[in-house]
Amino acid sequence: MVWVVLTFTFVIISIMPGDPVRAEYENLLQQGYSPEQAEAQAAMLHRFRPTGSVFEQYVDYVGSLLRFDLGQSLYSRVDVATVLADAAKWTVIPVLLGTVLSFGLGVVVGVYAAIKRSSKLGDMLTMSGSLLRGIPDFVVGLLLASIFATLWPILPRQGAVNILYEPWTVEYVLSLGYHAILPVATYTISAYGGFILAMKSSVVTVLGDDFILAAELRGMKRSIIFRYIARNAILPLFTVFALSVAAVFSGAIFIERIFNYPGLGMLLIDSIGRRDITVMAGALLLITVAVIIANIVADLFYSVIDPRIRRAGDRV
Repeated sequence: MVWVVLTFTFVIISIMPGDPVRAEYENLLQQGYSPEQAEAQAAMLHRFRPTGSVFEQYVDYVGSLLRFDLGQSLYSRVDVATVLADAAKWTVIPVLLGTVLSFGLGVVVGVYAAIKRSSKLGDMLTMSGSLLRGIPDFVVGLLLASIFATLWPILPRQGAVNILYEPWTVEYVLSLGYHAILPVATYTISAYGGFILAMKSSVVTVLGDDFILAAELRGMKRSIIFRYIARNAILPLFTVFALSVAAVFSGAIFIERIFNYPGLGMLLIDSIGRRDITVMAGALLLITVAVIIANIVADLFYSVIDPRIRRAGDRV
């Protein structure tokens, strides 16, 4: 998957109108650099060889990434790794916080919707999950911004913190949380529908298993039976959790644009507008790696929680 994204990024950069790598090379020549010096300088900035075949450029590009050398930003002349590290914290923390909140809320409401599935309240909870599941995350963001930042302006819509406060003072931390309310709420509401529907379906399936009936016939306490139900029903949701993290990360591009939040999504949009190809390539790569890591972590947790998977792996 990472190789596919690397190749895709290289192709996009190669077919971009104007060839920014070649333009940088020719600009250096006009400044009095020799062809060798101009080629070396352009390669250092872009991690592309401005001359040579496409295959040679591709080999240089992949080789630099394998050395974790992302080059320098064409806009600020700062190392891309530094630019990405500064933007990543503004994406990772709100995304994880919003996903965890939606996971917890969806699990609790999903269990209740499954137990009360024959009641009007259970139907309403299920309907809320289905409705929110079908609304795109950027639509949720626009609605929240319109209501709470425009029609009823009680929450900020721009930026991540009030720059007038000294870093890590009480006012600064409160400002961080205040500015993060709308983005985190958007992530939470967007992922909530999938969790409640998945949890309800899983609980309904587990309720029909033989071991639940056997536990009831033995007269076990309801709390113990509920623990058995929750432990088995929650397993499929770790896969949903990983997929939600991936979806939320991809949706962060639109959410951060709506709230002008300085994360990876906003950085990617700005880099495209500035034709800053090194930052654009680095941002795409980092988002892809984050999605892959989320799926790997979900698989590891799945095997830890479900003993049946561990025993199947040991037999193999």
